[in-house]
Amino acid sequence: MTAPLPTAKPEEVGLDPAALDRLSAALRDRVAAGHIPGAVALVARHGKVAYHEAFGAQDPAAGQPMARDSIFRIYSMTKPIVSIATMMLLEEGRFILADPIGKFIPAFNDTKVAVPDGSGGGEGYGLTAQVRPITVQDLLRHTSGLTYEFRGNGPIHKAYAQARVARLKQTNADQAAVLAALPLVHQPGTAWEYSRSTDVLGRLVEILSGESLGAFLARRILGPLGMEDSGFDVPADKHGRVAEPFAKDPESGADVALLDVKRPALFESGGGGMVGTAMDYARFLTMLHGHGRAGTTRLLGRKTVELMTADHLGSGITTRADLLPPGHGFGLGFAVRTHAGVAPFPGSVGNYFWSGAAGTFFWVDPVERLYAVLMCQAPGQREYYRSLFRDLVYAAVTD
Repeated sequence: MTAPLPTAKPEEVGLDPAALDRLSAALRDRVAAGHIPGAVALVARHGKVAYHEAFGAQDPAAGQPMARDSIFRIYSMTKPIVSIATMMLLEEGRFILADPIGKFIPAFNDTKVAVPDGSGGGEGYGLTAQVRPITVQDLLRHTSGLTYEFRGNGPIHKAYAQARVARLKQTNADQAAVLAALPLVHQPGTAWEYSRSTDVLGRLVEILSGESLGAFLARRILGPLGMEDSGFDVPADKHGRVAEPFAKDPESGADVALLDVKRPALFESGGGGMVGTAMDYARFLTMLHGHGRAGTTRLLGRKTVELMTADHLGSGITTRADLLPPGHGFGLGFAVRTHAGVAPFPGSVGNYFWSGAAGTFFWVDPVERLYAVLMCQAPGQREYYRSLFRDLVYAAVTD
C-alpha cells in the first residue's frame, strides 16, 4: 500500500478550525437541501493534509453514503495530468514547445482555418491556410484553433458534432485524424479557445512513448505518485465506490447523464476521460506543490513546473471570459491568476487551477503553500461550488 500523505491539525498549518467547520456546515446544508448529492473536500497547507471530509450520498438513488475514498469522474481535471505527461517527454528531449504538431501527426500540416466570409468552399464558412503551424505550446495553452463541439453553435461546432469527435468507440489515433480533417476556428496562436487540444496531446504522448496513454500515465505518473484509484475506467472490484449524480438536475429538472466509467475504456480521452479520488488528486497536487517532486519521487524539474504555471497568453491573445475569470491567463495546462484583484473571489497572484464538468475542482496557491480539492458529481451546480469552496477555504487562512 502507498504511504499516506502527511497530516496535521488545521491550527498547526495556519488554518482556523472554526472556519473549516463553517465549510463543513455549508456543504452539509446544501446536501440536506437537495442541491447536490454529496461531496468530498480536501485542504492541505505546508505539505500536510489538514481537512478531508465526505458529505451526503455517494449514490443518491441507493442511499449509499459518500466516503472519503469515493471515486469520481474528473472530466477536464484529466488535462493537467496529461499536460504533465507531455512535459515529462519534453524533459527527455523528445520535442520542443515550438515544434509543429504536424511533425508527429502529419495530417495537421494540411488542416485549414475557417473564415467567415463564405469564400473558398465549405458550408457557411470559407477556408484558408494556416499562417503558421499549430505548435505543441498551442495545444498546451489552448491556442491551437481547435474547439469543442459544445462551445458554440457555429458551423465548425456543428461539423465537430456531425463528425462525432466525442464518440467512445474510437482510439486517440482515430480522433486525431478526424480533428485534423476539420477546420480550425482561429489561426493558431491568435486566440484562447478551450478545446480538444489536450486530446491531441494524449495522442502525442502515445506516439512519443510507444504506449497507450493509459499505460504511460499508469507507469510514469499514477503508479509513482500512489494514485491507486485513478485511470480511465473503474475495475469491477471498485464499482461500489463510484460516486453518482442525481438522476435529474435539482434546478432545471433535466436528466443528468455522466460517462459510464464501469465499462473498459477504448477511448482514453486526454481531455476528459479519467476518474479518481480526492486523495489521489491530492497526491498529484502534492507533486505540483513540491515543484515537481512528491517525497522522493520527482516527475518534473522545478523550472519546468514554473514554466507550466506561468501565464502564456499575455496581452496579444484574445480570451473568452466564460471559463477564464477576470484577472487570469492560462499556462501549459492550468488557468493562472495574474492579478490580486479583478476576479470575484480570493486568491494570490500565481494561483493555478482547473476543474471538471461534473463538479470537480482544484487549485494550488504557491504563495500560501496551500492546495485544495473538491469532488462532486453535480454538473449543473459546478460553477457555484467552485466559488463557494474557494471563498470558505480562504476564510480559514490565519497566517
